[in-house]
Amino acid sequence: MWLLNQVPLRMARLEWFYKLDKKIISGDMQIRMRRRAVLILAAGCALLAAGIPAQEIRDGETLLRAMHGRYQNNWYETLTFTQKSTTHNDNGPDTSEIWHEAMLLPGKLRIDIGPPADGNGMLVANGALTSFQNGKASDPHPFVHMLLVLGFDVYRQPTQATVDQVKGQGFDLTKLREDSWDGESVYVVGGDKGDLNSKQFWVEKKRLLFVRMIAPDRRDAAKTADSRFADYRQLPVGWVAARVEFFVAGKNVFSEEYSEIQTNPKLDRAIFDPRQFNSQHWEK
Repeated sequence: MWLLNQVPLRMARLEWFYKLDKKIISGDMQIRMRRRAVLILAAGCALLAAGIPAQEIRDGETLLRAMHGRYQNNWYETLTFTQKSTTHNDNGPDTSEIWHEAMLLPGKLRIDIGPPADGNGMLVANGALTSFQNGKASDPHPFVHMLLVLGFDVYRQPTQATVDQVKGQGFDLTKLREDSWDGESVYVVGGDKGDLNSKQFWVEKKRLLFVRMIAPDRRDAAKTADSRFADYRQLPVGWVAARVEFFVAGKNVFSEEYSEIQTNPKLDRAIFDPRQFNSQHWEK
């Protein structure tokens, strides 16, 4: 930030010096000075392109703004992938099935569980979750998918929308600290040092990518759920965590592995309409 602040000042000084003394400065020196000015300006632009935050990250809100600012012009609107979903059972072997997922950011996620023709799956759209079994839809109920918000929507939607969603789900944006995770420095929002129970999310400091969320388990609030994004892959635009792991009370209960990842495919919005879930599909 300090270096960026110096760019306009340095440019002004160079221009003043050039005008004052151009009668006594040689042509070659004038050229060198102009080149130097261009290089200084280019350096400032390079730092901006690298995603240096426009302001110091001091709390959860400024972190969310920095995340959005880093990728708002370099993130996908639509994403599809095939997912191997594995349930880790305490009593018995692991079981796996194939899911097909499609996203329309912000806020829309479709999951087809098994062959799409079977009519099983889930749909997150317009702040609601609808489940489907054998083609029959459940009643939709209000639902904010925080992994969708923090891992994807934050980079596409206005930051204030993300701030409102995160606050609405009970995360304390006034709390921010630094820690390490998987060998990288991270920001932690919502939890004090040593606290692994309060609602909190973790963001890798270098790339400003979401890596972890801790919250009470939805099925048993006495237990802690720990969701982790791993194996980030750089895409033509943006990134995606190709492996997601879910822990409850310290045990890995579910894992997701992504393949056949496609960025910005053309998707008909009808596939995110609960009324057309059975008649509209995107999978080949």
